[in-house]
Amino acid sequence: MAETILHAKRPEGIVADWSSDQRAFKRISWGKAMMWIFLLSDTFVFSIFLLGYMSARNSTQSEWPDTDKVFSLHVGGVELPLLLIAIMTFILISSSGTMAMAVRCGYARARRPTAALMALTALLGASFVGMQAFEWAKLISEGVRPWSNPFGAPQFGASFFMITGFHGTHVSFGVLFLIIIAAKIWRGEFDRPGRTWLKSGAGDYEAVEIMGLYWHFVDLVWVFIFAFFYLW
Repeated sequence: MAETILHAKRPEGIVADWSSDQRAFKRISWGKAMMWIFLLSDTFVFSIFLLGYMSARNSTQSEWPDTDKVFSLHVGGVELPLLLIAIMTFILISSSGTMAMAVRCGYARARRPTAALMALTALLGASFVGMQAFEWAKLISEGVRPWSNPFGAPQFGASFFMITGFHGTHVSFGVLFLIIIAAKIWRGEFDRPGRTWLKSGAGDYEAVEIMGLYWHFVDLVWVFIFAFFYLW
């Protein structure tokens, strides 16, 4: 009798096991799920870049450049190591705070504060990219190339331009999408009925949260780049 009951319930158990992922993601939209998948794949890419950098640094026979001197700025006749990098890091971390506030305002359906905070986040991100461009121009003018480096190991230039360039591209695309979404929110398009590629209906501000996931990821990656590349 017990075997008959167990045999009768076994198919239901299999169905429940195989449908567990459907229950787990039932309340998550495709946009948010796809963003998480994208961020997971991007995590692997950045991890490979940083592991490659560490491998190149540990295996090179040449002296690795002193980042305090390479990335220093001369202000008023005083050499300040990593001053520009510290400012860039402060700006990007601050932008993560404004993005978090934008997401909170999006939950509250506060249209104008959400748009304003996203625009401020975009401005901070653009400032970061501008400082990074200045940093690139400075090193290029000093002779740093992907294949050579006057400060020491030639792998330094290739690692620097690859890692910071890949991250800067992410920030640039993030700034572009922040501006697009902020402009649409400011014009009230997210409060109008109808479905678009950014919303499923009136009052759907989930795109702000999805953009926030991307932006916080970009900021988090920079913390690792700052620690491994500039402080090590």
